[in-house]
Amino acid sequence: MEDDAPVIYGLEFQARALTPQTAETDAIRFLVGTQSLKYDNQIHIIDFDDENNIINKNVLLHQVGEIWHISASPADKGVLATCYNKTSDSRVLACAAVWRMPKELESAPTSLPTTRRATAQTLELLCHLDDGAHSNVACVTWEPMGDGKKVVSLADNHLLLWDLQESSSRAALAGSAALEGKGQLKFTSGRWSPHHNCTQVATASDTTLRGWDTRSMSQIYCIENAHGQLVRDLDFNPNKQYYLASCGDDCKVKFWDTRNVTEPVKTLEEHSHWVWSVRYNHSHDQLVLTGSSDSRVILSNMVSISSEPFGHLVDDDDTSDPEEHQADEKLKEPLRDSVIATYEEHEDSVYAVDWSSADPWLFASLSYDGRLVINRVPRALKYHILL
Repeated sequence: MEDDAPVIYGLEFQARALTPQTAETDAIRFLVGTQSLKYDNQIHIIDFDDENNIINKNVLLHQVGEIWHISASPADKGVLATCYNKTSDSRVLACAAVWRMPKELESAPTSLPTTRRATAQTLELLCHLDDGAHSNVACVTWEPMGDGKKVVSLADNHLLLWDLQESSSRAALAGSAALEGKGQLKFTSGRWSPHHNCTQVATASDTTLRGWDTRSMSQIYCIENAHGQLVRDLDFNPNKQYYLASCGDDCKVKFWDTRNVTEPVKTLEEHSHWVWSVRYNHSHDQLVLTGSSDSRVILSNMVSISSEPFGHLVDDDDTSDPEEHQADEKLKEPLRDSVIATYEEHEDSVYAVDWSSADPWLFASLSYDGRLVINRVPRALKYHILL
């Protein structure tokens, strides 16, 4: 099989929630949450064996409802959070909870079995992220560099900071902030910044992006009309502390410098429908993934706004020869941004894309029909970046 060929896995249910198992940095592992109205919902633990190009799965039952969002603890392989729908008195509520998977499934198996385990196991409920007052939770984001004890949940128009205590079996509210303004303001998504000692969270609500300081729970920046329509997702550049990407229903992906929010630094207009998901590569921040309702996944090379806009710079001491020095000056011109590849293995809206935590060259995408595709950055580009 060709090295760059995609590997496809089909779930029997519809799905829109995907995350890498963040604390697992040795094995390639993703978690996928299903959306079924008729049957018990599931979390599929997807282990990818890249030597043999095969996928192995384990299934955990998530009996409380349809999964809209899933996120994994950065510190504990066994712990994850889900946002899910439950019906109560004929009203649909969006709740959030923290779970632990069975001990034997926490780590990816060292030798993958060829037979799939048929029996599904259940998740252990650790705690609910609910203070009773704010019930519609859109997403949960973990403190990225932390010990897995701090999480933020976005519920209706409230940003809630939680402290997970007693082995995550209790969530204590450590702070909250609210969206001020006219109308029914609601958060759609949020991400915790890995920079500034992990004291900042960015959120999307309607067409606006906001930054918050988790120490004072106050707003630190606001980008109004960041997109012409609803903002669906955002992500922080892992290597450049003020840089943020956002995407939305205006079919655009925009890149922002939060120190100057009057206009985006760059805009991508490659998708022809709503853009649901945007993710920076954790190691090589010029690589940006996006997934859209146009059924496509696009890998872009945003090198001009990356932490290495000039490629690898040569040290001045290495070039004593004036001719060589001139050649070096040429190297210092910024490289060009481009679309690296468009992936068309999906036939339905791509709701989520994400990079593996263990292999920087590998990523997964998930479409609503339950199709999970694992792809690699093209080899030629990988070697170009590395060499």
